Parts: sequence; C-alpha cells; structure tokens
Amino acid sequence: MGSALYGTVVGSLIGGWPADRFGRKATLLWIGVLYFIGAVASGLATNVSMFIVARVIGGLGIGISTVAAPLFISEIAPPKQRGRLAGMFQFNIVFGILVAFVSNALLAGIGVNAWRWMLGVAAFPSLLYALFCLGLPESPRWLLSRKGDREGGINVLQRIQPGASKAEIEAEADEITAASSAEGSTGLFWTRRLRKPILLAILIAFFNQLSGINAILYFAPRIFELTGLAAKAALLQSIGIGLTNLVFTFVGLWLIDRLGRRTLLFIGSFGYIISLGLVAWAFFTGHLTIVPVCIFAFIAAHAIGQGAVIWVFISEIFPNRHRAEGQALGSFTHWIFAALLTTFFPRMVTAFPPGYVFSFFAGMMVLQLIWVKTMVPETKNVPLEQIQKQLGIE
Repeated sequence: MGSALYGTVVGSLIGGWPADRFGRKATLLWIGVLYFIGAVASGLATNVSMFIVARVIGGLGIGISTVAAPLFISEIAPPKQRGRLAGMFQFNIVFGILVAFVSNALLAGIGVNAWRWMLGVAAFPSLLYALFCLGLPESPRWLLSRKGDREGGINVLQRIQPGASKAEIEAEADEITAASSAEGSTGLFWTRRLRKPILLAILIAFFNQLSGINAILYFAPRIFELTGLAAKAALLQSIGIGLTNLVFTFVGLWLIDRLGRRTLLFIGSFGYIISLGLVAWAFFTGHLTIVPVCIFAFIAAHAIGQGAVIWVFISEIFPNRHRAEGQALGSFTHWIFAALLTTFFPRMVTAFPPGYVFSFFAGMMVLQLIWVKTMVPETKNVPLEQIQKQLGIE
C-alpha cells in the first residue's frame, strides 16, 4: 500500500519536467508504459522486493498522470467546457476504483494466485490507454509557448475548435504567444509574482487531504467496524462508498461549469462540516447508528466539492509557461499529505477516541470554508490567459 503511494509522491514531484521538456503527449504515452510495466511486474513478482519495486513503478505513473493529464485537458478544452472536461480526470479515477472493486470480486475465486491476476489484469487497460495516446494531438499551448511552433499550434487549435474562423484561431494564437512572452521576463517559478497561484495550489491540495478523505476511503471497513458492524457488513458498506463517490462525481461534473468552482467548494465545505461534525458527535455520545449515513454524506460532499474541483482549479491558475510546475506542486502537496495520512490514520484512531479525530477533520474544514470565502477566485468560463491577469500575473 505504502510503496505505491510513495511512488506516486515522487511521480507528482518530477511530473512537470517531462511535460515541459518533451511535451504533454509524449509524457501521457510514457505514463501508459509505466502502468503496463507496474501491472505485469506486480502480477509476476517472485519476491517481496520485486513486488515493492513494481508497485513503486505503477505509483510513479499515477503521480505523473496527476500532473500531465489535467494539464493537457485544461490546455485543449474550450473555456465553457473546461471544468467538465478537466473534471473527467477525477471521474475516471473514481470509475476506475469501482471497476477495480468489480474486477477483484470476479477474480477472487480463481485459486491461490487470484491476487496476481487482480494486479496483473491492469496491464490490458494500460496497453489500450498507451495505444490511444498515439492518436492525441499535442497541446497547442505547449507548441506555442514552449516549442515555438506556431504552425503546429494553429493546426491543433483548428482541430479542437472546428467551428472557429481562421481569424479567431490566429487571434487566440497571438494571445497565447503574447501571454507567454509576458511571462518570459523570468523563467523562475518561485517568485513573488506567482505567490498567489502557488499559495492557492498548496492550500487546495492541503485542505483536500485534511478533510480525511483518503483515510476514510482506505480504512472505511475499519471505521464501520468501530460502530459495531460485523466485518462482512463493513466491507459491503465500503463498496457503497465507491458507488456514492461515482454518482456524486457525476453531479459535480454537471455543476462545475454551471455554478462554478468557488460555489462547489462552498457547498462541499458545508457538507464536510455537517457530516464530519455529526460523526464526531455520534462517537462522543454513542449514537453510532448514524455514522454510516454520515460517512456517505461526507463522500457525496467531497465528490461534489473538492473531488470535482481540485484538478481543474490547479490546472487553471498558473500561466502557460509555469503550468506544468504548478500542477506538479499541487499534485505533490496532495499526494504527500495522502501518504502521511494513510500512514498515521490507523495510529490516530488507536491513540485518540474517534470523536476527537473526526472533530479535527471538521475543524480543518471550517478553515477551508474561511479560505474559500476570503481567497479563492472564480475561474468559470474564463480563458486561461485571462485568469493570469485576474490573479495579477502580468
């Protein structure tokens, strides 16, 4: 469990470099190669060391994907559909988790080596994904701002906006180039002019994990057992979490370009505070029968709020020249806190009464609500180059 997560941390930290150096398309293709190697090596592992290395390789692919995929989607999507399209990245994560549950259930009875097939079968979608990547266009913003290939950038813009006139495409290419030229005064990422998007990326990822989402997803059966449910019933409840996450991720994707990113973060924050507060109250007072319902409500709040918004928002707030580095920063912050929370959560519920643990998560979500109210801008329907101006990055 930990080896894959820490591989993901490393992948998210380095993912911006290949995306900028070799392009978004090439990076996405090599992610598929890492997935494939990780899956095959996990299924064929002959000892624990080989198994850990295989898990790290798969984790590297996951970490790099959380940089390159939202980045690529945001750069090819029209402003009015960008939230929904970039949010599909989160939907596919949730859908993939559900597919994995189903796949594992179907393979569970095939014998003593069932676990090898459960892990190795991921090689098939990994190979299919890599083949599909061959047909992707390169990001027009990477072509224009990084490679200096105006003709290639215009060709991709025409391909992804078939209804636009030649004059409109030329004007958009000029705007992208001009914005990149304005950024070119310094190639440094850690500068005062980028302080606002840097802070926004760190905080949205920080609050995402300090809601307790990964701890609850990974240790749902254990949480349900704390309420007195039998192990089998607790496992069934955890599958219900997967379904709830999927359904409400759909809702979040439907709302993100209608209500906006900031509004969904507001809705999610209130949902977090109420559901986590009730779970804490239930553990303090012994009214444990409401815990499963409150956990499902918590998952719904996450799927509509942070779950739908995080990867979209991080991919929008950085200028073209620094978008890969910014996405890597947000992704790294997300995964390092996910890894730490996964490591320490079992110890937390052992060392402290569960009511205090969930009170802590609820308190962090009160801070998130204040942050959304005071700092978070709305990026709905705003072209990427205009967001740059909105955040005062000139």
